[in-house]
Amino acid sequence: MAQAKTDPNYKVIAENRRARFDYAIEEDLECGIMLEGSEVKSLRAGGSNIAESYAAVEEGELWLVNSYIAPYAQAKSFKHEERRRRKLLVSRKEMANLWNATQRKGMTLVPLVLYFNHRGMAKIKIGIAKGKKNHDKREAAAKRDWSRQKQRLLKDHG
Repeated sequence: MAQAKTDPNYKVIAENRRARFDYAIEEDLECGIMLEGSEVKSLRAGGSNIAESYAAVEEGELWLVNSYIAPYAQAKSFKHEERRRRKLLVSRKEMANLWNATQRKGMTLVPLVLYFNHRGMAKIKIGIAKGKKNHDKREAAAKRDWSRQKQRLLKDHG
């Protein structure tokens, strides 16, 4: 991952920061995403949001639902729909694992990061997650606050 940070093509477009707070991510998976030309141009300009979106396995295909890609101003006749369902590309084996996780184990597929990889291809990282209860969220927040306070105390007295 350190090499990817220095790569000129690697660029994070959108991040779902709330996902790690609301869900316990057990596994993550990199998927390709089918986009139209104006969507790619818009992503390069940086206009997107995956915070309210989710992924779903339907009829043997993986879909990204409710993700927002801003309209591209220069696209005159080939405009895209902002919140359309976008097909995600995974292997058959991964698809079977995702179907098993969602249908049998009751997991949720949450988009974590939308980015351009080192080859300049748009990719999305999907997390296989289980929803957290309110007491789990409070516990995580308390743990995070305590670790911050501990670092502060160590810095002041160290």
